[in-house]
Amino acid sequence: MIILGIDPGIAITGYGVIEKKGSQLRPIQYGAVETKAGIPTPRRLKLIYDAFHQLFSTYQPDHVSIEKLFFNRNVTTAFTVGQARGVMILAAEEHGLPVFEYTPLQVKQAVVGYGNAEKHQVQEMVKMLLHLQEIPKPDDVADALGIAITHAHAYQWQHMMNQGSK
Repeated sequence: MIILGIDPGIAITGYGVIEKKGSQLRPIQYGAVETKAGIPTPRRLKLIYDAFHQLFSTYQPDHVSIEKLFFNRNVTTAFTVGQARGVMILAAEEHGLPVFEYTPLQVKQAVVGYGNAEKHQVQEMVKMLLHLQEIPKPDDVADALGIAITHAHAYQWQHMMNQGSK
């Protein structure tokens, strides 16, 4: 199974593509889609949308996992990130890809095993689980890989539970 994880943003959106075979996880590609401040928001959204169309076409994931928004500070930022998140979800839908959403708490629990884990703990576990030489930068990229790992674990668990109930 190929999973494309997304840490949504308007300036920087991290993405991580991993492959899950049995219990093994392998990184395929990861990076960031960046848009510059000062560009009108509609143009930035189009750039993000086009970039994700290209990523979906190139890597042909089976599933897309994206972080659920959780903001308690800047409402304006939340709206803009929500718009960016929406165009990513739309691009996935246009490619016929199922989208799964995870909260930061779910990511921490799945990757570290502890819901109050610090950001650096999650990043270190991403590095370890994917056998990377270093923590991917910027942070959004490591976060996106963590979201993909979360889906790999959650989907496996859901699949096992469904098999057990038959």
